[in-house]
Amino acid sequence: MAKDSGVITVNRKAYHEYHIQEKLEAGLVLKGSEIKSIRAGRVNLSDAYARPDKDELWLYNTHIASYDAASYNTHEPTRPRKLLLHREEIDSLTGKVMQKGLTIVPLKLYIKRGTAKVELGVARGKKVYDKRETIARRHAEREMDRAMKHRRR
Repeated sequence: MAKDSGVITVNRKAYHEYHIQEKLEAGLVLKGSEIKSIRAGRVNLSDAYARPDKDELWLYNTHIASYDAASYNTHEPTRPRKLLLHREEIDSLTGKVMQKGLTIVPLKLYIKRGTAKVELGVARGKKVYDKRETIARRHAEREMDRAMKHRRR
């Protein structure tokens, strides 16, 4: 059994652009060259999203760089990838996506017990003022941390 590599990448843009309402774990259907690139950390989730299609859930716009050592039969970097979930989970997510304003975004990609997994989030888009509020709160917390460190000295 392969040793766990842990988190490969986190979609920080998703946390900035969306309010995450629910999280769940899904497997991915991958080719051999794709898992090699994932283990090398050559993945980008920033523009990725999941969408139901014919009773299945698919992950779109995930960029997994082509693996250099692969033969001529390498993968296309942004091809749609099937997500592995239970039927009840797919039906539940499909119902939620049909509601106005909800979408499914990948939050992080990681290796768990030798298998690539993606953490999905059911999300609602943030308004511009929500984004500004998040930035202001983060800035205030950073300033308080600096003041506390300065005070300890």
